[in-house]
Amino acid sequence: MSEKILFVDDDTNLLAALQRTQRKQFDLDIASSGEAGLAQIQKSGPYAVVVSDMRMPIMNGAQFLAKVRDLQPDSIRIVLTGQSDMKDAIDAVNRGNIFRFLTKPCSNEALTQTLEAALGQYRLVHAEKELLEKTLQGTVKVLAEVLSLVNPVAFGRATRLKRYIHHMLLILKPDQAWQFEIAALLSQIGCVTMPPDVLQKHFSNEPLSKNEQLMLDGFPGVGRELLAAIPRLEQAAQMIARQQESWNPALGATDLKQLDAVTLGAQMLGLALQYDRLLSQGLTSGQAFDELLQTPAQFDARLVACLKEGLDTQEITLDAQTVDVWNLQTGMILDEPIKTFKGVLLVPKAQTISETLLKYLQNFARRGDIEEQVRVLVPKVKPDE
Repeated sequence: MSEKILFVDDDTNLLAALQRTQRKQFDLDIASSGEAGLAQIQKSGPYAVVVSDMRMPIMNGAQFLAKVRDLQPDSIRIVLTGQSDMKDAIDAVNRGNIFRFLTKPCSNEALTQTLEAALGQYRLVHAEKELLEKTLQGTVKVLAEVLSLVNPVAFGRATRLKRYIHHMLLILKPDQAWQFEIAALLSQIGCVTMPPDVLQKHFSNEPLSKNEQLMLDGFPGVGRELLAAIPRLEQAAQMIARQQESWNPALGATDLKQLDAVTLGAQMLGLALQYDRLLSQGLTSGQAFDELLQTPAQFDARLVACLKEGLDTQEITLDAQTVDVWNLQTGMILDEPIKTFKGVLLVPKAQTISETLLKYLQNFARRGDIEEQVRVLVPKVKPDE
């Protein structure tokens, strides 16, 4: 975690004095203008704390710190101001843009105390963010593992969707790509309310009864309700809710990167779902893409091209092997469905082995309920050419 501090002021004498008095206690960089400060951030950032004089030519302190907030929102921002700039400084603080302001002239003691307080605030924010991210990652992992055991058919599809979405993201490179991958992994969480045989009929393109179709239509909404209350998953929950939404041709004139995240994520999920469904019906990848491109009113051809390009440029190859169930490793992908000797489906083909799934299969093997030899695909990085 960086605890560097950036000081920006057009008074070079002040900057020189700061270097003499503060460098022994703080990791300090300086810049003599807002433009130089932004260049320093690009070169040596991020900075835990950024301090700026209010009155500077071309770009004043409030304008500079607003740009700092866009570049590195976690930085703690402080403004130095004279009495004549007091109103602007107070307004900036009240708008929530600034942690604290100091009036000139500022004593070394007051400056030191303020910088220590700012670093303390940065540590607090950073720790809370790290805790939230770890909690979020743990929550997503638990939900996915539960789905893998409660409805392995749905989870198998979700892991494939995550793979397809990942390849589209390699091409699109949207902001906060993690939200799209989480939406894919949890896209089928609403299927916990659906009998696996109904889901399997849908995947196999078998006709559904009226009640079965109602179940199918309802699972995205169930998924949204399950996830909407989890902090930072609100957008992913909306993507999941809209995964069966038809493409609006009017959006074809809009650059994909200009679409709002929920609309883009929902369309990516819908495309991945249909691509996976076509493969499950026995079509080759090429035939599936031909089918998708024949329905421009349903799927955006640009997204279809992103999926195809992403899959064509993947850096992982899959090596087919047959291994003993006791030698299975996490990350391997099942190349066949796992069924009990009585024909009960435990895990569908194409599911990735996790720690929980590994223990699940080994428990069935201990009871003698399944074959101990398993066909798998082992991911390997392609060698550099």
